[in-house]
Amino acid sequence: MKKILIIEDETSIAELERDYLEIHGFQVELADSGEQGLELALARDFDLIVLDLMLPQVDGFEICRQIRQTKDIPVLMVTARKEEIDKIRGLGLGADDYMTKPFSPGELVARVKAHLSRYERLLGARDGRSEQIRVRGLIIDKPSRRVFVNEQEAVLTSKEYELLQFMALHPNRVFTKEELFERLWGLESSGDLTTVTVHIRRIREKVERDPSTPEYIETIWGVGYRFKP
Repeated sequence: MKKILIIEDETSIAELERDYLEIHGFQVELADSGEQGLELALARDFDLIVLDLMLPQVDGFEICRQIRQTKDIPVLMVTARKEEIDKIRGLGLGADDYMTKPFSPGELVARVKAHLSRYERLLGARDGRSEQIRVRGLIIDKPSRRVFVNEQEAVLTSKEYELLQFMALHPNRVFTKEELFERLWGLESSGDLTTVTVHIRRIREKVERDPSTPEYIETIWGVGYRFKP
C-alpha cells in the first residue's frame, strides 16, 4: 500500500483528499502545519507528498526545498494562489506538479496515480546496469539515474531526469509541450503547460554550458522542443 503525506492546514480539504485517496487504496497521513509536515516528511518514508503552498509556521516553498535536499519522491504542490510566478518558483524548487484550487478530488487521485506510476517506471531503469546514453559530454546513466556533464555530476530531480532521458531516447524528434505533458505527466494536454516550460529551463541550467544557447534541448519556435544528438 502506497503511503501519501498530505500537508494541508484546511481540515475540511485535507480530510476530503484523504478520504478519496483511501478509497482508492492509499495509506494517508495528515499534517496540519508546515512545521509538523516538514518533520514527518524528513523523518518518515512516504511514496508521494501532497503539499499546500500557504501553511502556518513553514510555507510550502521551504518544505519543498528541504525535502529535495534528501528525498527524490514525487511532490505535488497545491494552492489557491493563481500567480504564475508561484508555479514557476514551486516547480523550480523541485515540485513535480502544481494544482490550483479548487480542483476535484478525482483529479487529485488521477495525478497521484500518474506520478507514482511514472516514478516506479523510472526506478525500474535501474535494471540493466551498463545502459547509458552518451551525447558529446553528456552521460545519462540509467541504472543509477545519474547525469554527468563533462565528468561533473548534474543533480536532477526525478521529473527532470525522466524528461531529459525521454527526450534523449527520441533524438531529433520535435515534441510539443502538450505531447511532453501527456507523456511525462500522464495527464490531459489541457493541463498547465507551465510545468513543461519550467522543467526544460531547469534542465538547461544544470546540463547546458550556456542555457541561453542550448546544445542538447533545442527550442523549435512555434512548435516545441527537440533533443539534438
